[in-house]
Amino acid sequence: MSSLTYDLTLAGLSVGSAAALTGIGLIVTYRATGVLNFAHGAIAMVCAYVLRQCVVEWGWPLWLGAAVTLLVLAPGLGVVLERFVFRPLAVLGGDPAQTLVASIGVFVLLVGGAALLWGQGARDDAPVLVPDEPWGQLAVVLVLAAGVTAVIRWTRFGQELRAVVDDRRLAVLGGIDADRVAATGWAFGAFTAGLTGVLLAPYVRLDPYGLPLLVMEVVAVAVAARMRSLAVAVVVALGIGVAQSQLTRLHPSGWAEPLLQAAATNLFVVALLVAALVLPGVGERDALPRTATARVPTPPGVWIVVLVLFLLPLGLAGRDLHTSVQVPALAVILLSLVVVTGRGGQISLGQAAYAGLGALFTALLAAGRLPGLPALPELAALAVSVVLVAPLGLLTGWPAIGRRGLALALATFAVGVGVSRFVFTQPYATSGLSLGRPAGFDGDRAYYVLELLLLAAALLATHALRRGRTGRALAAMRDHERGAQAAGVGVPSLKLLAFVAGAALAALGGGMLGMGLRAFDAAAYDPVRGLLWFAAVVVLGADSTLGALAAAALLVGLDAGTRGGVAAALIGVLAILVGRFPGGPYEALRTTARRLRPRGTPALTQTGARSRDRLHPARPQGARRAPVPTGATRASHGAEGPGAGERREDGGSRPEHHPAGRAAPGTAGGP
Repeated sequence: MSSLTYDLTLAGLSVGSAAALTGIGLIVTYRATGVLNFAHGAIAMVCAYVLRQCVVEWGWPLWLGAAVTLLVLAPGLGVVLERFVFRPLAVLGGDPAQTLVASIGVFVLLVGGAALLWGQGARDDAPVLVPDEPWGQLAVVLVLAAGVTAVIRWTRFGQELRAVVDDRRLAVLGGIDADRVAATGWAFGAFTAGLTGVLLAPYVRLDPYGLPLLVMEVVAVAVAARMRSLAVAVVVALGIGVAQSQLTRLHPSGWAEPLLQAAATNLFVVALLVAALVLPGVGERDALPRTATARVPTPPGVWIVVLVLFLLPLGLAGRDLHTSVQVPALAVILLSLVVVTGRGGQISLGQAAYAGLGALFTALLAAGRLPGLPALPELAALAVSVVLVAPLGLLTGWPAIGRRGLALALATFAVGVGVSRFVFTQPYATSGLSLGRPAGFDGDRAYYVLELLLLAAALLATHALRRGRTGRALAAMRDHERGAQAAGVGVPSLKLLAFVAGAALAALGGGMLGMGLRAFDAAAYDPVRGLLWFAAVVVLGADSTLGALAAAALLVGLDAGTRGGVAAALIGVLAILVGRFPGGPYEALRTTARRLRPRGTPALTQTGARSRDRLHPARPQGARRAPVPTGATRASHGAEGPGAGERREDGGSRPEHHPAGRAAPGTAGGP
């Protein structure tokens, strides 16, 4: 073996060891709780920042800072998450969809909190815990893997762990403390995340966005191990690490050079794409929590208020107006999530990729750099880019045909990461690229008017997907996919329609955002942004166009008016609470207002028959209640849920569950 091959192998073992640590932590957490911890990378980032704070800023000895970070903070953070975020969800039934949204909420919260505390700039002075020597890291990985395997197979705790994973409620009836098992799993998973973060921080970019995404890219090793085998995860991680290092020796010429170089530096991303799109999916149960796609009543006159608020920036000037330009563009991107998630009930974590492709294609078309097409005016370039990106929605739509829930989340996340790494960050695609505004709309005020017109068109398109036969079929698929398919609904074609339409809207919004910023900025379409956008739409109403508009204003306004990270932290908190409040934040506010209302005040609500009875005189004694005609709207019974007054495509009614026997929120108003 030559010296170069030996050195590259050692470097690959070092990278693979860090990836193996991530795989071990994800698998142990999943086996103990059934949760794929999307916040694993964010926990790693926080621990790396805390160790740097202790050693660099406060001057602590390295051993003391490492002990506090890895033995106190990391496990303690895992226990806190289990106790206050995921245990309540397990008690409510352990809905995998709700735990997925909650884990994304934790990710967003930690990223936003880190940006608030330490800023968004990269740090290059993270302390080195273990010298750049792979044998020490490899020994840690092997000892951990062997120890965990022995505990799972040959101890009483391992038996309890397997029992809890198989059936938590049955294990509790058998006398097993499921909460203790879950807390132990979370503590160990957080410890491995912290160890991964402090090992990687000195050699990679330490910032609130880069390190979490880098750690989550290696989730492929856990998926390849089917979230079960630690040995397979370790072998896959070490193999990919060594292969990635060896590929750096190749220096081809011609058109293949940039692609091979990109693959050589992102082999874990390639593995993630293969694991998520080719291998059998994990966690196939459930799509989205019903609370995420439930429609909420729109108060009368609210659209007038929204119109006034969106017209208000026309009276602004300077920096305030320039910042406001981002709001309509982001609103269009979020409307794409309303189509995919709210209408179609599909999890999509890769919409940032389609938004970025829309901006990139617009810039390439306007510059005449797209082969076979001449240079186009900016507005025409935007329209053509939407047409070009829409079919690419099949990248996530086709896997969605055979995947649901967690498997679909991984597939869409993998597509988003792959597009970001192989397109947005590569010089061959973006070097020397600029993006202007359409002729006649160069000023911020004129361009804002154009954005409002495009936003209105996007709202009409989103509204059209709720009406008619297509809207009813989408609602049936969202509420019960298998039942809709059994009733003759073309579920595969509907999924493709949702993803293609969502890609088109995301491309439109991405192109608008790029023209508003006057440049193609790859950081604006980072996969972490995609997670933030998904969480924002879910917590503010995935099936609510009003929620998408509010989310866009909230994300832009908070970060512009305060420190960066405030919006992410707030969205993270709300996403964590989605499972705790079944009706979502709107229902929580209505419940609070109802409780604060004086007892003697009659409530004019759409829900609850008591309010109706107070407003109508009592029936004469012996009078019979008039029968309710078949197909009458649920509002006549005091409840307006999604699709009120309509029958599902499969011919059945759509039951709604709500705590304490109350009817689900209404759906009045709004497109």
